[in-house]
Amino acid sequence: MRARYVKLRPNRYNSFVVRNHSSDCVRVRFAPSPTGQLHLGGLRTALYNYLFAKKHKGAFILRIEDTDRKRMVASTAENIQNDLQWAGIDVDEGPKQGGCYGPYVQSERLSIYQEHVQLLLKNGSAYYCFCSDRRLQLLRRQAVSSQEIPKYDNRCRHLRENDRRARLAKGEQYCVRFKICDQEETFNDLVYGSISYNIAKNEGDPVIIKSDGYPTYHYANVVDDHLMRISHVLRGVEWQISTTKHILLYRAFGWTPPLFGHLPLLLNADGTKLSKRQGGVNITDYRNDCIYPLALINFIVSCGGGFSKDQERFLKPRCYSFKELCGQFDVSKINPSSGKLMPERLLEFNRMELRKRFENCDTRELLIETVKRLVKNKFPSDTLDLSDVHIENILKLALNRIDKLSDLVANKMKFLWMSPAMGPLNQELDTVLEHLRITLLGEENLTKDSVSILLKNFSNKHSLNYGSFMKDLRTILSGLTEGPSVAEIVEILGKVNTIRRLDNYINKK
Repeated sequence: MRARYVKLRPNRYNSFVVRNHSSDCVRVRFAPSPTGQLHLGGLRTALYNYLFAKKHKGAFILRIEDTDRKRMVASTAENIQNDLQWAGIDVDEGPKQGGCYGPYVQSERLSIYQEHVQLLLKNGSAYYCFCSDRRLQLLRRQAVSSQEIPKYDNRCRHLRENDRRARLAKGEQYCVRFKICDQEETFNDLVYGSISYNIAKNEGDPVIIKSDGYPTYHYANVVDDHLMRISHVLRGVEWQISTTKHILLYRAFGWTPPLFGHLPLLLNADGTKLSKRQGGVNITDYRNDCIYPLALINFIVSCGGGFSKDQERFLKPRCYSFKELCGQFDVSKINPSSGKLMPERLLEFNRMELRKRFENCDTRELLIETVKRLVKNKFPSDTLDLSDVHIENILKLALNRIDKLSDLVANKMKFLWMSPAMGPLNQELDTVLEHLRITLLGEENLTKDSVSILLKNFSNKHSLNYGSFMKDLRTILSGLTEGPSVAEIVEILGKVNTIRRLDNYINKK
């Protein structure tokens, strides 16, 4: 990438007089609004910015954009930071980490926005607007009734200076609006190519400072990106239509804008748009459901492109490390078409990560401790078998059957962790179970299919009613009256645990 050098006005927020957009000075940011939990689309935006920064040895900045005070949700900002940390995305500068260009929370930067809006007022790029909410609502209703696009008519742009001063002196409530030009603006999108748009066709002069003194998103976004020396902005495609507005703001300040790239939408498998209201898209939900961070990261990057080995990833799916993803990431390879997320891919990646962790001695110990915690939390009042040996045996047998650790504490899997309560003695079963025990001891590999055949042959040999015998055997082995088949229970328990439970029943006297 060719370096671009732009002279900047020195000020107390930025002592640099030169900004370099070369690859050795990449600065990107993720700027979520704390109005809800971090979701898949937001994590994808953060991830792509992070990968881009690390590939070019740049900095990844986190900025909390909390100027929409009415929609803020308590503790959300903290949760977003925790989710990013869990996902493996390390922040170089942010609310917790600090940095040379803070504060990194917009509500703590109000004096900065007020100071900079004076520049726009003085150079004629902005003006005070005294229009009441009632008048603005009337404009909207008139536009709708006339089947026109509702937009501000720029009335206060044309106020005489004497009128403006008189209203300010009387203490009338006002906001500050930015003058937009009625002409088409063009910029080069790093993903979509050349984009042209005339913003004046769809809206009037936008508010940049609200009547409560807080900045609007568009204004604060531009001021912060400039003062934080952001070189590239990678964000969702829903912000593409606003980019020309941002470029006009940069021009009004006399600043050079960063380079923009917009990421396509993530869609459900059926082509519908992801929605927070649907549930199942929040990162906290995946965390609580025992999805591994790297599995979720690979799930996200598996659709939409952006990597030099996308074809290889499709043919030979595996969980790539952050180092590998950083090396492969290429903005020019992002597919501008919306990408569909396939839920089965997430489970496939999670199974890969689960097996990988079990095969490693160090991470296997962590797996065992995680299973202990999950079982205790799910079945706190029961007598549990949580020895390391038992858990390791269960994991070894269950790895090909489960997608995530939380599957092991489903209600139907309760039998794995406790000996079934013994019901009334059935003396007639004792002899039969002794024979079954001997039969199982002679088997090398107890798979679901082989056990199913074995039990049918055993029932015929001993003249047993197969249905009744299976019902009794399920209760003896699991304490369940319905649920998994006996063959499935034996396969999951394994030979050692199955025989131990038969012994417990036989020796219960």
